[in-house]
Amino acid sequence: MTAGLLGSEQPLAEAYDLALVDLDGVAYRGPLPIEHAAPSLVAARGGGLRLVFVTNNASREPEDVAGQLTALDIPTSADEVMTAAQACAALLRTRLEPGAKVLVVGGKGLVTAVAAAGFDVVTSADDRPDAVAQGYSPELGWADLAEAAYAVAGGAWYVASNLDRSLPTARGYAPGNGALVGAVVAATGVEPDSAGKPSPTMYRLAVERAGAVRPLVVGDRLDTDLAGARSGGYAGLHVLTGVSSARDDVLAAPGERPHFIGSDLRSLLEPHPAPVRGADGWWECGERAARVVQGRLEVDRRGTIGIDVVRAACAAAWAAVDAGEALDASAVPELAA
Repeated sequence: MTAGLLGSEQPLAEAYDLALVDLDGVAYRGPLPIEHAAPSLVAARGGGLRLVFVTNNASREPEDVAGQLTALDIPTSADEVMTAAQACAALLRTRLEPGAKVLVVGGKGLVTAVAAAGFDVVTSADDRPDAVAQGYSPELGWADLAEAAYAVAGGAWYVASNLDRSLPTARGYAPGNGALVGAVVAATGVEPDSAGKPSPTMYRLAVERAGAVRPLVVGDRLDTDLAGARSGGYAGLHVLTGVSSARDDVLAAPGERPHFIGSDLRSLLEPHPAPVRGADGWWECGERAARVVQGRLEVDRRGTIGIDVVRAACAAAWAAVDAGEALDASAVPELAA
């Protein structure tokens, strides 16, 4: 699949048969819905697009996630939810036999998933666990992290549900599981294997479950959602409602670049024009244009606001970088859809 942006003359909801939709920063932010998310997803589903909600949050069970989405006017069943806890359990099964002891450090979602996979869930390093499975929980404390460190230092296989450093909440960004994992890594020197995004494990499980042939990843983070799409070989839509910004898109490494960019989930219902190379080094998208001259990004005189100028800027910057040109990051302005 190309390292650049793709175009679609059809709305994405018609061009793909399954949307793998992230939650925090895409459908909601903490307890609050993100504007346009619910009606856009309902409309996309009504047009035939199947939805699976794929989250790096391992603290809750699929039924709880489905309940929250339904309360936000996005009717969802538990089998339309794939969590990092489920992916973590699948990763554990690749090396451990049923009945193996697993010290779970995290919320009930991870406890339930590990137990359902046939493992003996323990709570102390003194139980000599074969593995430690760590996931996010807002109740996680020093004693829990210490127990994980003791077990990992004793030789237990260290597995993390995900490595997201931050977590979007209604009040701002809070430490995510990756930040908490960092405490155990600092104490032990052992880096965990991660089951969550950017590993494509959850995407593959969801695609297999749905029997989809044209899946589309939808997320707000380049380093997890879109990197997972790239590593799994899936098309990815970046919506600008969460962690990663339009400027981040322009500066994205090849392995984290989206294939489509939209302001929010309404972009599922819209065609996406592909940027094309014009004269004098300009890349054009719709009526907007951008180019790179001597390592500096230039946008047209209409300014830095508009989704098509974001797309044109990405095309110009990525083409320059891929051709070996150094892009001056300090000269890349803040862009907005």
